[in-house]
Amino acid sequence: MISRVALVTGAGRNIGRAIALALARESAAVVVNVRSSAADAEAVVREIEAAGGQAMASLADVSERDAVDAMIARVQQRYGRLDVLVNNAAVREESPFEAMEYDAWRQALAVCLDGAFHCTQAALPLLKAGGEGSVINIGGLTAHTGASRRVHVVTAKAGLVGMTRALATELSPRGITVNCVAPGLIDTTRSGSVPQHRAVHRTLVGRAGLPEEVADAVCWLAGPKARYVTGQVIHVNGGAYLGG
Repeated sequence: MISRVALVTGAGRNIGRAIALALARESAAVVVNVRSSAADAEAVVREIEAAGGQAMASLADVSERDAVDAMIARVQQRYGRLDVLVNNAAVREESPFEAMEYDAWRQALAVCLDGAFHCTQAALPLLKAGGEGSVINIGGLTAHTGASRRVHVVTAKAGLVGMTRALATELSPRGITVNCVAPGLIDTTRSGSVPQHRAVHRTLVGRAGLPEEVADAVCWLAGPKARYVTGQVIHVNGGAYLGG
């Protein structure tokens, strides 16, 4: 029996995948969103179903409002509700600012920040209807520390912090909590070279984090024991950043 319905964007791999699997273990039906890789989404759905859970794959580019509206319509048609929205989709390529193409700048903002706008606004009627909705934005360590070669990503992730605080204030009368989880130095599979900021930051615990540890924070914020928590940034970084 499902207890909630959750939508996780960018859920085909790494942190998004871990969040989807963790929410499913908490008895949520999970909508596994990816932008283009149907194979990745279906693989996550099969994992959830093999463990006895419920899930559906949804291909949609969150930077495109029509695609997001269609995705939310499918969620409503399939489940009739939405209780948890996790805005995880992001772009992570690196480039020195001097050589950065404007298209790369716009793409990072469009996927991470515009995507969170589109998904949250489109999902709002369903989130309000449940009375205890949760929106969780996935930020990042470098939004708080800065980083070379990532001005587009850092700007987008920092924007999510402002969005989190503003929406928490505006949506609290509707019974919706809005929080941000900011992972740092997580052991994920990446294409290309190791991000430059990893050479600068060190954890206090002496290791990289696991995607599952980020997922645990998301599950807590999405659950009944975190209803008094809203407008917050929860850092999951092993002590690599100690700020508020």
